[in-house]
Amino acid sequence: MKSVLYETYKNDVVPQLMKKRGYRNSLEVPRVTRIVVNTGVGTSRDREVMDSALQTLSVITGQKPVITKARKSISNFKLREGMSVGACVTLRGGVMYNFLYRLINLALPRVRDFRGVPGKAFDGAGNYTFGLADQSVFTEVDLDKIKHTVGMNITLVTSAKSDDEARDLLALLGMPFES
Repeated sequence: MKSVLYETYKNDVVPQLMKKRGYRNSLEVPRVTRIVVNTGVGTSRDREVMDSALQTLSVITGQKPVITKARKSISNFKLREGMSVGACVTLRGGVMYNFLYRLINLALPRVRDFRGVPGKAFDGAGNYTFGLADQSVFTEVDLDKIKHTVGMNITLVTSAKSDDEARDLLALLGMPFES
């Protein structure tokens, strides 16, 4: 099932970017290739926090998260190699476009005192990363069942060759950048 956002990309964004940037072929136009949603729960030995983070990510994204493990031991943080420290989900295809549509149109407007996402959070290769402080902005999350707040980082990986191309792409898709 294709998303409304994918149809917008195909019918509106591609022609606009071809005209603006002078692309000769529609396959040259940058696109969002994947979205990575990552959360860290720290070195907490409490299994309940990790279970809450896994449950929240699976409800928000519709996919089962992968548990991320510590790569090396750090004694000051009471961290041992191989301990569970977070969870991660990679979205592609139709699921990715559905998530991006819900993020732009439903979740971000619910953020308190929201003035737009920062416009300088690009990495130099056309990828955009920003963070959300808690999971309550997503409509899928039942607020009565939240015991632990889970923040998350969301990375939009694009096929753009520069930050300007990626910014144009995301702005045309509806990403609300701060002015």
